Amino acid sequence: MVDDLSGPEMVLFLEAHVRQMQAITPAGSKHALDLDGLRSPAMTVWSVSDGGTLVGCGAIKRLDAEHAELKSMRTRPSRTRSGVASRLLGHIVGEARGMGFSRLSLETGSSAFFLPARRLYEKFGFRECAPFADYRPDPNSTFMTREL
Repeated sequence: MVDDLSGPEMVLFLEAHVRQMQAITPAGSKHALDLDGLRSPAMTVWSVSDGGTLVGCGAIKRLDAEHAELKSMRTRPSRTRSGVASRLLGHIVGEARGMGFSRLSLETGSSAFFLPARRLYEKFGFRECAPFADYRPDPNSTFMTREL
C-alpha cells in the first residue's frame, strides 16, 4: 500500500535503513534517503506488512515524465530471502508502468553486501547502465535500468 510515512513503525524502519547504509557505504557514496527526502512530492513510497508487522518498503522518485528511480528498497532483516522484496518490486514495477513511466532506474552498492539486491534487480529485467540523473561514476555504485 502507498505509505504516508507518518506511522512510528515506518519511521523506525527507515531510520534503521539509513543507519545501516551509512555504516556500510563509504563517505561520498551514500545515496539512501532519510525521511525528509522520502517525503518529497516527487516520491511515492509503498510498505508491506505481514500480520501487522512492517516487513518491507520501497519507493520511486519521479525524475521526469517518463523516467523514475527506484529508491529505499528494504526488507526487515529477519525476513530477507522470504519473497517480500520480490513481491514488492513486482508491485512497484507495475505501479510505475501504471503511472506512465517508460523507464525505471536505480543505484545500488557494488560491494558483496549488495549482491542479493543486484541479483533481484536482474531477475526483474534490470541491466547495468551508465550513471543517470545527478549521479556520477562511482566504484562503490552499480547503476541499473529497465524499460517498462
